[in-house]
Amino acid sequence: ANDVFDAEKGADGPDRVGPQRVVAAGLVSRRAMRSAMWASFAIATALGAILVWIAGWPVVAVGVASIVAAIAYTGGPFPLGYHGLGDVFVMIFFGLVAVVGTVFVESRDVTPLAWLAAVPVGALSTAILVVNNVRDRETDARVGKRTLAVRLGKRGGLVEQALLFATAFGCALGTAWWLVSAWPLLPLLTLPWAIGAWRALRDREGATLNETLGGTARLLLVFGALYATGIAVA
Repeated sequence: ANDVFDAEKGADGPDRVGPQRVVAAGLVSRRAMRSAMWASFAIATALGAILVWIAGWPVVAVGVASIVAAIAYTGGPFPLGYHGLGDVFVMIFFGLVAVVGTVFVESRDVTPLAWLAAVPVGALSTAILVVNNVRDRETDARVGKRTLAVRLGKRGGLVEQALLFATAFGCALGTAWWLVSAWPLLPLLTLPWAIGAWRALRDREGATLNETLGGTARLLLVFGALYATGIAVA
């Protein structure tokens, strides 16, 4: 969806400095990518039907909301990412919905711990978006894509990134307190990684931030694995 809609709106073009987008690069037609988008939604819906059978109607609500958000992120009459709302919706859907929804399907219950555990996942997912938006802020501004990085500038992006990292690690501390165990502190092992990612965001520009983008995604993966392990053992 992002690939085709950003190409249509001009956010992705020949001067794109981020990882290659196939529609903008002319490797895939817009029509073909739209077909792939709807095919992906169809597959997700079919697999989601199994989860509905397991966990009931709340999964339908989550599924419909997720598909609508996926389209509305860069498509439709009010594209969320173009109005500075991308960070909020990534936090909601990649964090709260993903983690709490998974807990609900597996246990038919949603506990306060599920909400707490969802926050660092959403925060670090949003941190990936911050790198992307800081890198693209100049090209985004030219086509009217008013991300937070465009609105607040690089300094604002650095402050947001620091707050997101602090939130993630703060939740690990809170979880350790909640479970009265040191095991949920395992993610603190990635703190030097996070500091390095923040410094890279501060010091780099343009295509060199693609490495930082990948590094922040790997931070989320390792943090999440350690966090899940710590909670499970505790």
